[in-house]
Amino acid sequence: METKTKNSVYPLVMTAVMAAVIAAVAPFALPIGPIPITLGTLVMYLAGYVLGGKRAGVAVLVYVLLGAVGVPVFNGFTGGLGVVAGPTGGYIIGFVPMAFLSGLAVERFPQNRLLQFVGMVIATAVLYALGTAWFCVQAGKSLAAALSVCVFPFIPGDLAKMAVAMVLGPMVRERLVRAGIHPAQ
Repeated sequence: METKTKNSVYPLVMTAVMAAVIAAVAPFALPIGPIPITLGTLVMYLAGYVLGGKRAGVAVLVYVLLGAVGVPVFNGFTGGLGVVAGPTGGYIIGFVPMAFLSGLAVERFPQNRLLQFVGMVIATAVLYALGTAWFCVQAGKSLAAALSVCVFPFIPGDLAKMAVAMVLGPMVRERLVRAGIHPAQ
């Protein structure tokens, strides 16, 4: 009975813990324009290594829902439906498929770092597409204007976050496995 309980509880607890870590890190942001730089995306990339695609997506969804109901977990310690419906809301919603797709790449290609990286790049492109489309609609900006303030400045930082996640993620995963608390065990 202990194994069945452990197997059903650990994934839920780890998913909740990852949502809490994202919520704790994401509010700290460096405002460089309408879209701030945050370490929340780094933790979302790491979630793929810790949880896999499906659970990483769920952890980020929990984070988004917490913020949507008013918990101040978004950049600058903001929250509420107004933030989600505002100009940056598409990026907030886009975090969910980004985390899912990044985690899926890690799951599908556990030994192939190049394909993991390609998966993270594709996942981030989905994030950029959703967020930029929403920003254009909400802010009334052209695609070129939105790309210049919402995407291009973030590419180097996001690539760096992916690299950091690719170094730290396997180490964290291995330690969780050795400790017997990795959710996939």
